[in-house]
Amino acid sequence: MHDIQSNPEHQQKQRQTHRLNTTASRLEVIGSLFSDEAKMILDEKALAFLEALCVNFADDLYALLNTRKAKQAEYDSGSLPDFRADTKHIRDDPNWRVDTVPNALLDRRVEITGPIDRKMVINALNSGANVFMCCFEDATSPTWENMINGQINMRDANTGTIAFTDPKNGKHYQLADSPATLIHRPRGLHLEEAHILFDGKAMPASLMDFGLYFFHNHQSRKESGQGVYFYLPKLESMEEAAWWESIFDFTEDYFGAETGTIRATVLLETLPAVFQMDEMLYAMRKHIVGMNCGRWDYIFSYIKTLKNHTDRILPDRHAIGMDQPFLEAYSKRLIQTCHRRGALAIGGMSAFIPSKDPAEMASVTQKVIADKRREATNGHDGTWVAHPHLVSLAREVFDEYLNGSTHQRHFIPDGTYGKDLLLQPSKGPKDEQGVRKNIRIAVLYMESWLRGIGCVPIYGLMEDAATAEISRANIWQWLKHQVSLDDDRPFTTEIFRTWLDQEVNEIKASVGHDQSRKFDHASALFFALSTNTQFADFLTIPCYAELE
Repeated sequence: MHDIQSNPEHQQKQRQTHRLNTTASRLEVIGSLFSDEAKMILDEKALAFLEALCVNFADDLYALLNTRKAKQAEYDSGSLPDFRADTKHIRDDPNWRVDTVPNALLDRRVEITGPIDRKMVINALNSGANVFMCCFEDATSPTWENMINGQINMRDANTGTIAFTDPKNGKHYQLADSPATLIHRPRGLHLEEAHILFDGKAMPASLMDFGLYFFHNHQSRKESGQGVYFYLPKLESMEEAAWWESIFDFTEDYFGAETGTIRATVLLETLPAVFQMDEMLYAMRKHIVGMNCGRWDYIFSYIKTLKNHTDRILPDRHAIGMDQPFLEAYSKRLIQTCHRRGALAIGGMSAFIPSKDPAEMASVTQKVIADKRREATNGHDGTWVAHPHLVSLAREVFDEYLNGSTHQRHFIPDGTYGKDLLLQPSKGPKDEQGVRKNIRIAVLYMESWLRGIGCVPIYGLMEDAATAEISRANIWQWLKHQVSLDDDRPFTTEIFRTWLDQEVNEIKASVGHDQSRKFDHASALFFALSTNTQFADFLTIPCYAELE
């Protein structure tokens, strides 16, 4: 079995910087080829495929990103997201369906998600979940070594040879029988990979992640009787879905693979996309199998999209649950749309992690059950958890409601979930306690992210980049609109600065004098992102330049 030790000091000693040019010189690797395994991942044939993807799809991607900016400018000027008039015929046509969902992807009752760390990949695959979504985006800090080691881990997971021995305690990890179905989540369209250049500029990270994963795994997955499966994050429009569909067609043709070898589930986690679900399913109908309620990023997107609208200010994000009308409408409209078109509708993340305290664990158990019961009764076909110990709990809930089946695509929720409900403002607390909690969680997460760790347990929850995004968006919006807190104090930049400094000092005192920690750096970034006049679309873009 392949057993890669996680030893940064050894890797540092062995590392050499290489500048590699492919035979077609438009693509150039400037990242270090830090191991023989890395050289295998970035071999000439793999790079030739990456270049082909860039040649054919990079310009279209840049145009799509410009369209995003133009649409956001309209929302900033006062317009609201709405259903498209030019695609009404797609929504109104009852006769089309997505292609048949393959058997390997029909049972999605419980999905576990997590980062690309080797030990965590093994534990997730062995968790008993139906699906493991390995996340190269929000749950992973995109250091160069993380990205390349993640591809190595994916290759070994798909061949069944992945293993790991923890150098700290000698514990050995390897795959058990019948591991979860592996689905790869590439980085979003907005992100770049600075260590591979195309025409002298950073290549699209989505094309790198997708291209390397397909190149190195399509054959082993074919031999095991499966296709190559993807989760696609943060799409905003039918045109972006069509862009991915074109990439899938191109890739299957490039490798001589059958149409439908690639299958995708779309993370419905942006506000604009909820108004184009039919259109996105239609655009990807040869390859799509379902959609997922990526609800934490969806809350962030609600704030971001409507950030200039004084009548749409969200309360403390910790008080925003799926019982809020705009989130319930989002969940039920997604189920309606997917089931009418033959696609699966997967529920959202339960980010809770187990507690050693019996009383706290009892509380966690009840919260998870209530959340999963809501999803199952709404009509979802499955759900997400963040920890292996919660897999069986979520499955028990869905088994109760699915009544022996692996999905409930036959069920279509009653009701009309239109524009007004999808955009309905929310009520809730706006208080000091919520701001301070936002500060603590965001700084703790961003500090870990800057050290190369993208998935962090904080206060009983497994947090990823969506945590920091919602936290700073919540604070940014309150500052911009000069919100008064529930005790009638105006929430000002000065108050925010004071509370931030106090919370960071307490955090630093609690961890001691560890020179490797980056709390001051994380605090400065968080303050800037929360107070800048111009709202950064994604904090991971400016923070990417800060990674070592």
